[in-house]
Amino acid sequence: MADADPHLRPDQSAALPLPPETVLLLQGGGALGSYQAGVFEALAEAKIEPTWLAGISIGAVNAAIIAGNPVGRRAARLREFWDTVTGALPSFPVWPQDWVREALHEWSAGFVAAFGVPGFFAPRMMPPMLARSGSAQALSFYDSAPLEETLNELIDWDLLNDGAVRLSVGAVNVESGNFRYFDTEKERLDARHIMASGALPPGLPPVEIDGCLWWDGGLVSNTPLQYVLDQPHDDMLVFQVDLFSASDEKPKTIMDVWAREKEIRFSSRTRQATTSYLEHRTKDAAIRAVLEKLPPELHGDADVKALAALAEEKAVNIVHLIYRANAWEGGARDYEFSRRTMLEHWQAGAGAVAETMRHGEMLARNIVDGRTAAFDLNPR
Repeated sequence: MADADPHLRPDQSAALPLPPETVLLLQGGGALGSYQAGVFEALAEAKIEPTWLAGISIGAVNAAIIAGNPVGRRAARLREFWDTVTGALPSFPVWPQDWVREALHEWSAGFVAAFGVPGFFAPRMMPPMLARSGSAQALSFYDSAPLEETLNELIDWDLLNDGAVRLSVGAVNVESGNFRYFDTEKERLDARHIMASGALPPGLPPVEIDGCLWWDGGLVSNTPLQYVLDQPHDDMLVFQVDLFSASDEKPKTIMDVWAREKEIRFSSRTRQATTSYLEHRTKDAAIRAVLEKLPPELHGDADVKALAALAEEKAVNIVHLIYRANAWEGGARDYEFSRRTMLEHWQAGAGAVAETMRHGEMLARNIVDGRTAAFDLNPR
């Protein structure tokens, strides 16, 4: 039945029927990005390959590695990246108590703050306060040059720009404050665009592109959902991978406050965007219902045709995959690049996909029937 449906992608053998566009949206979140890698690996094992990737910050890095490698090598390349950046902090044996994990977690984050991350960023020899005003050294505490080398080693830029997978990464103009997406459908991307999307100040330096300086897109919006929904598109299945949960328990300690503040700031109101979109679709349906009641002689009217075009819609199903932090993870979770934590995040991402697929019949029915809905099949 699914293979014969004109709304579905032909010749696919995925565990879910796939519409013409399958989109993977990846938030920013630093070290938490290995959760996204686990999500992608599990989707790939289920034969669900994206046709469009959109990312912010570490999400842009993961997305570029996926888009810049052929099917079959993508998960391995992601693993290579995450093994590299966690190489300085191996998987130490620890007691399972939360207070032990929290102590090791904070120590590991302190190590990163002092020494940087292999293949990603390194501390500057001179503090930025002592550097010459206006110089690159004066604009950040760390040098992100190692990331450029890592990206060039792991990514085939010709494949990324000319391949079948679309890539969009968000960044913000330092001078104007304007937010924009660099998109392979509109321009050619290289390491600068990926680094710009992840240039979070004051840690990392701005990246110059065409005479303008760019910072991390998460300063304005940490999720690409709205951008993707606003673009012309066909029927879509969207996997929205969030690294920060919008909702959580009330804080009990100052470390909880630090962690909760980051969650609220970087969750970027994904739920609000989804709810607003679904409400807009309800209004479009009401408009179409009224237009269908018009007499035939008005169907050709220019204003009626314009309104009908505005109310036209494609089926969009949004699957939320949200990382749920462990009790021992505090406000440093986004820069705690230890091997043990990376592997746990990776496994959590794979587990979230497995849980989603266990309830996939609801999603499959929506896709086959051409309906629009949002799903969170992994609630806390």
